[in-house]
Amino acid sequence: MLKQILSKLPRKSSKAGDHREHGGHHSTYSSVSGGGSRSSDLGTGKSGNLSVPSFTIPNSTEDAGWKAANSKPNGNHVVSSYEAWPAFKDVPASEKQNLFIKKLNLCCVIFDFTDPTNNLKEKEIKRQTLLELVEYVTSANGKFSDAVLQEIVEMVSTNLFRSLNLQPRENKSVEGLDLEEEEPSMDPAWPHLQIVYEFLLRFIASPKTDAKLAKRYVDQSFMMKLLDLFDSEDPREREYLKTILHRIYGKFMVHRPFIRKAINNNFFRFIFETEKHNGIAELLEILGSIINGFALPLKEEHKVFLVRVLIPLHKPKCLAMYHQQLSYCITQFVEKDSKLADTVIRGLLKYWPITNSSKEVIRASLFLWNNDHIENLIIQNRKVILPIIIPALEKNARNHWNQAVHSLTLNVRKIFNDLDPELFNECLLKFQVDESKEDETKAKRKNTWKRLEELVEKKYSGCEDTVETRKSIGNGSSG
Repeated sequence: MLKQILSKLPRKSSKAGDHREHGGHHSTYSSVSGGGSRSSDLGTGKSGNLSVPSFTIPNSTEDAGWKAANSKPNGNHVVSSYEAWPAFKDVPASEKQNLFIKKLNLCCVIFDFTDPTNNLKEKEIKRQTLLELVEYVTSANGKFSDAVLQEIVEMVSTNLFRSLNLQPRENKSVEGLDLEEEEPSMDPAWPHLQIVYEFLLRFIASPKTDAKLAKRYVDQSFMMKLLDLFDSEDPREREYLKTILHRIYGKFMVHRPFIRKAINNNFFRFIFETEKHNGIAELLEILGSIINGFALPLKEEHKVFLVRVLIPLHKPKCLAMYHQQLSYCITQFVEKDSKLADTVIRGLLKYWPITNSSKEVIRASLFLWNNDHIENLIIQNRKVILPIIIPALEKNARNHWNQAVHSLTLNVRKIFNDLDPELFNECLLKFQVDESKEDETKAKRKNTWKRLEELVEKKYSGCEDTVETRKSIGNGSSG
């Protein structure tokens, strides 16, 4: 009976599916559902916490399957009917892989979620099918074949890789302790996107996914498009991307250098060109874990990364949005090599301008010195750090206009003085001597310029007298 049912399935009723398997265009429903988001069906939405609910797929013995036809001249397809394939439990084991591919193809149809009233039935069919795919990939018995890997990556790419509709953004400088937070933009297609992300996460993490085979499809192009999605305004999407990229980094060792380089390029573009990106904090969180795994002694390329990428990330005005993750990354470097503390402090002094009180007060002083771990690292390296920072400490302690900076400076000054009075006095004396020499140099420079001005004025005055004399002699001769 089951064979009779399967024989009636319209496997070749649509050429769109075959076309897509060979890299063709995916089908699109131009209307939208969305309303009544079912994202709650996936529990908290956090990766790894998926709870697949029980459901019933509306099967049809006569007409089950996805039917699409009537290609438009531009190569897209008009979907005339969208129906579910049978459930995995309803087919023999020998047919499950083929059914898995058919369900993957079914989920390559993209729905427009701008109107919450259209295509509700079709969207629910796709949602339920995606949940089935998540359950299947989680409980797979054998390794995924090359053909299956290709279809998996095709389905994921079709659903996730899209143009992000970013709203105009202006980076705001943070003044004071209160940070103005804007409401994040939520993607209306999240009821489908979330399940696709959960599917991708479980596919990457699955022991049935052979990295040597999968790297042909989870390639550099795939990862570049994945990195582009980190600029999404939806924090739920960035959270999934963070977890997935970290899993890819751990599983596909051949791609590790490329991933680090691609992340660096995103940082360079952010620091020196746009200063606009929604996913800097998530990318830094991934890097924090990567840096934690660096072997000792640190490679030169990793030290270069600290100097050229991490430290300059203190430059953008929106630093507050990712400073916690950035501080963790830098702390990892100093923990692994305490000599890098000197490099870090000099870099902070360079990229935290005194004129920007938000960075100076909130970040440089308040955060660093309220963090016991950072404070201990600085104290351990005080013989290097104190000579560098004491000029700034003394100048701020004397006459800084900002009361918070003044108070914090006195606290830091007291910490060094109580800890090592001899070193503090030595550095203070050197600063006073240098300051005195600087004053003398300024006075000499001022006197030099004054003498030059007097000489120029005297010379100019002499020239005027000579001209007047010549005019008088000329007038006398003519008379």
